[in-house]
Amino acid sequence: MDSVNIPVVEFTNLTKMYGDVIAVENVNLEVSEGEIFGYLGPNGSGKTTTIRTALDFIRPSSGSAAIFGLDSRAHSTEIKLRLGYLPGDLPIYEKMTGREFLTYLFNLRGASNWDYVHGLAERFDADLERLIGKLSRGNKQKIGLIQAFMNEPELIVMDEPTSGLDPLMQQEFYSLVEETRERGCTVFISSHIVPEVERLCDRVAILREGTLITLEEIRTLRERAHHRITLEFGEPVPISAFSNISGIRDVQAEGLMLRCTIVGSADALVKCASQFEVLSIQSEDDGLEDVFLDFYQTESHDLAK
Repeated sequence: MDSVNIPVVEFTNLTKMYGDVIAVENVNLEVSEGEIFGYLGPNGSGKTTTIRTALDFIRPSSGSAAIFGLDSRAHSTEIKLRLGYLPGDLPIYEKMTGREFLTYLFNLRGASNWDYVHGLAERFDADLERLIGKLSRGNKQKIGLIQAFMNEPELIVMDEPTSGLDPLMQQEFYSLVEETRERGCTVFISSHIVPEVERLCDRVAILREGTLITLEEIRTLRERAHHRITLEFGEPVPISAFSNISGIRDVQAEGLMLRCTIVGSADALVKCASQFEVLSIQSEDDGLEDVFLDFYQTESHDLAK
């Protein structure tokens, strides 16, 4: 098999149980080279357990994970030399300075470009001279991000990477992820922050209560996004003309104004509105928040309703 076609990350029926409690059940997915992949779910949905199992920090109850086409248990050491990892609860030597900690990891990993590490520290405005134990949560997170990127790995796995970062540093992180992808790196991001996943990722897997409930491209999910539309007409219009349009919800009319929520394409709404004199159209879009909430909260997952 051509190595180009081997997924960078592959889970096959990956399952982890703690006694009778199912943490993750039969997760199947593939992540391609150069992809920014989002792993999304509420806190407690099993995201961190999936990552820790895939990276051989804990052992699966059944199923398997492969990284770079290698079994994650049989080739654990080799795999870890080729990836960067930021856990959600980064274990960090608090009696070291940031510089001492990064130098230690730099030498441990056999990295060769300290200028790149220094550049990352400058980008994140990271204080490398203070003891890590005296840093704020956000400044500790900066050190964690630097160590994940510092050896320019082939794959970067991050669990809640922007936790504690201010908005300016979040934007710097987004830029770094996109630059990293441009050099061919694959990025796997676990998060519960919908705008972050929407901003960065090509595809997203959604986990709920340990079960993978969907795996789709972001652009496909955007087609299901909810848009709140307000139309102003030259004269009052009959609400019945709009009530039965596919994808239209919550139609309300008051005076010259008609308000509704539309899922997906607005083409049918626009064509219907064109029968009347339209003075203005306003649209509000909350991104994918409502789409993901539908997945989290409903059993049928039928977003077209």
